Amino acid sequence: MKHTQTQQSREGRHDDDDASLSQFLASLMDYTPTIPDELVEHYLAKTGFQCPDFRLIRLVAVATQKFVAEVATDALQQCKERQAAVVKDKRDKQQKDKRPILTIEDLSKALHEYGVNVKHQEYFADSPLTGI
Repeated sequence: MKHTQTQQSREGRHDDDDASLSQFLASLMDYTPTIPDELVEHYLAKTGFQCPDFRLIRLVAVATQKFVAEVATDALQQCKERQAAVVKDKRDKQQKDKRPILTIEDLSKALHEYGVNVKHQEYFADSPLTGI
């Protein structure tokens, strides 16, 4: 009897999961993500992925939007921490402009947390070969 109850509860949860998934997939059709579906289709096709289900393309767009938003938020936090450290070092000078200035280093640190390593070229003027 206990085995039957366990099996019924699993089936009940499975039905709830299926219903939730169906409802979520249906809601994707009503949502317009920031990243256009055509752009997602282009990059998926470029990697060799083809899927006739429009909901899957929309799901990739929503996941990409979430990833970009999280990276941007983390980069902003890196920027604020960096600027707070600069203000502590230079207490004598008042900052006239308190707007955050996002740098490639801030973005690189944020992306590194997600396993993405960004390397950028040195500027020609900053190159050790120029002798400047």
